[in-house]
Amino acid sequence: MDYTYRYSWIIPLIPLTIPMLIGVGLIVFPTATKNLRRMWSFPSIFLLNIVMLLSVYLSIQQINKSSIYQYVWSWTINNDFSLDFGYLIDSLASIMVILISTVGILVLFYSDNYMYHDQGYLRFFSYMSFFTTSMLGLVTSANLIQIYIFWEFVGMCSYLLIGFWFTRPIAANACQKAFVTNRVGDFGLLLGILGLYAITGSFEFRDLFEIVNKLVYNNEVNCLFLTLCALFLFTGAVAKSSQFPLHVWLPDAMEGPTPISALIHAATMVAAGIFLVARLLPLFIIIPQIMNFISLIGIVTLLFGATLSLAQKDIKRSLAYSTMSQLGYMILALGMGSYRTALFHLITHAYSKALLFLGSGSIIHSMEVIVGYSPDKSQNMVLMGGLKKHVPITKTAFLIGTLSLCGIPPLACFWSKDEILNDSWLYSPVFAIIACFTAGLTAFYMFRIYLLTFEGHLNVHFKNYSGQKSGSCYSISPWGKEIQKNQFSLLSTNNNEKGILFFFNITYRIFDNGKKMIRPFISIPYFGIQNTFFYPPESDSTMLFSMSILVLFTCLVGIIGIPYNQSGIDFDLLSNLLNPSINLLHPNPNNSIDWYEFFINSLFSVSLAFFGIFIAFFLYKPIYSSFKNLNLQNSFVKEGNNKNTILWEKIINLIYDWSYNRGYIDFFYRISLVGGLRRLAELTHFFDRRGIDGISNVFGLISFFVGEGIKYLGAGRISSYLLFYLGFVFIFLLFYLFLLVF
Repeated sequence: MDYTYRYSWIIPLIPLTIPMLIGVGLIVFPTATKNLRRMWSFPSIFLLNIVMLLSVYLSIQQINKSSIYQYVWSWTINNDFSLDFGYLIDSLASIMVILISTVGILVLFYSDNYMYHDQGYLRFFSYMSFFTTSMLGLVTSANLIQIYIFWEFVGMCSYLLIGFWFTRPIAANACQKAFVTNRVGDFGLLLGILGLYAITGSFEFRDLFEIVNKLVYNNEVNCLFLTLCALFLFTGAVAKSSQFPLHVWLPDAMEGPTPISALIHAATMVAAGIFLVARLLPLFIIIPQIMNFISLIGIVTLLFGATLSLAQKDIKRSLAYSTMSQLGYMILALGMGSYRTALFHLITHAYSKALLFLGSGSIIHSMEVIVGYSPDKSQNMVLMGGLKKHVPITKTAFLIGTLSLCGIPPLACFWSKDEILNDSWLYSPVFAIIACFTAGLTAFYMFRIYLLTFEGHLNVHFKNYSGQKSGSCYSISPWGKEIQKNQFSLLSTNNNEKGILFFFNITYRIFDNGKKMIRPFISIPYFGIQNTFFYPPESDSTMLFSMSILVLFTCLVGIIGIPYNQSGIDFDLLSNLLNPSINLLHPNPNNSIDWYEFFINSLFSVSLAFFGIFIAFFLYKPIYSSFKNLNLQNSFVKEGNNKNTILWEKIINLIYDWSYNRGYIDFFYRISLVGGLRRLAELTHFFDRRGIDGISNVFGLISFFVGEGIKYLGAGRISSYLLFYLGFVFIFLLFYLFLLVF
């Protein structure tokens, strides 16, 4: 066996070196480690490059040999119970390792510049490296117990990263929400693992699949209990991959730095749920009810996520709901049994969504030059517009990512999404209609994001957004230390304002990136003074480099999944890589494709995408600075008193309210679960204080008063005490006889 396979156990441990070294450095040499903090980005990226090279080599071996390598060693043995730990290298693990390492490298390279001015720079790279380690350990795990351990590590890292700026209350609440929501799924996953062990007596994947298949075939297992265990296992994936109804944590996870959002939404946390379902698909496929339920959750999620993205103002939150919708496509494909198609879309979506999130980070970075550090302003698309003149490279990269997610050929997501749509027609026409309708919605909301961000001209009043920051400055500021007005005079005109020093102690450096303009009078009547303002700058070269590489992936990665079989020559790299897993699910798979049928079906889906783009242009292209409130009725519903106009206004308002208020799911949870738990806690607290403590207090008071009364009766004569004692004994005996008789 190749030495690379034998020593593949080191893959998850390679990135773990960084947080360990940073921790030791902060303990032994704290001053030097903090002063030389930027040097830690190089080893982080270098070590992840080693992981990428190993993963590519393993994938080549998988294509050539189509083999599965597993190595385990006993961790604990007790009578008939044995728990093994090890690693499993197969086609699925190879794909996931490549995906995690490539996206992780680009995100870390991007983060070096994005987080350079943050005081938590070292903490950021420690968390990110440990996050990567946890995900690599998850995808190479050899059994369910090992998966659960790394599953919890991934949840812990997401909690730390989402709440990276933990001194901001909204970030602290967001990480707690993500943690609690995922605990629901994790508890279900644990119950499913324990239930399967009770049925099969094993945690190993191949043993599980073979034993369950045999038990079901021979009708030797309680099918209801087996279905319940499989359902619990799927609950873990529902929470981690943000499927309905446990999706509520995903949009709030945007409170972390943008590179974290890119990694979570592309190749790590949300991909973990897809990986789990793909890994356990040979088990799920034995139970038709579970497969139907998985596909149902997928179709509900993809439609729900698309509708919730329609009216969001925050650019990252809108992209988050887009991720939720695309994950629904993957779950739908897995529920239909389309193993290869689901993984294909996971790959194409990862690179496209990483590009979009890094592009949104570049936009936010640029907007902060104008508005200062304020997520409500720098991430609000209503205040953007016209950025294509000032950030042309970011605009081009974001447009390519948008077109890919819309399913426009020949970009990456076109190939994978079309395969899912084609398979859905064979599975269920109803599901196919919903999936195609959602494809049109995807094109609409993605171009809505693009048009509101880059077209027209800036919708901010520079006087109002000149770098001021309301409220107190947090102890761990995202961009630096708080400074007073005399240090911030270049960015503010109000004597009472405070600002954020973006580049430490060098205030003037902001002019290196921004365009300074002086106008004698601004178009606000009550400000008749000179104002200094800035145009948003293009991002630095390191950030643009990561985005440029992701553009190449977005344009070219679809090639790996294009099936072509002629004269015995097979160019479908993805099928060759996945052959062992595909053969396990579908013996003798057919990799050929009817290109005529493919193009006919593609013509329909692409037409839907272009129709969605046309509607987006029709609604948002003419709307520039006058677009103050993001109410859809202002864009195309004219004033009028006729019944059709009033009805149309009500429909638009209904859709807008539904989308903007997140489908009222958060409100429902707040009223039913959070409110209900609070009321239950208050009732329990009242019962504890008034009931349990009250009974104890009553007995204490009775003892006190009885003691106080008896002490005056004591005369010091033993005969008197004996008389009282016998009298009470006699009374209790009479009471006991009374109970026996009646």
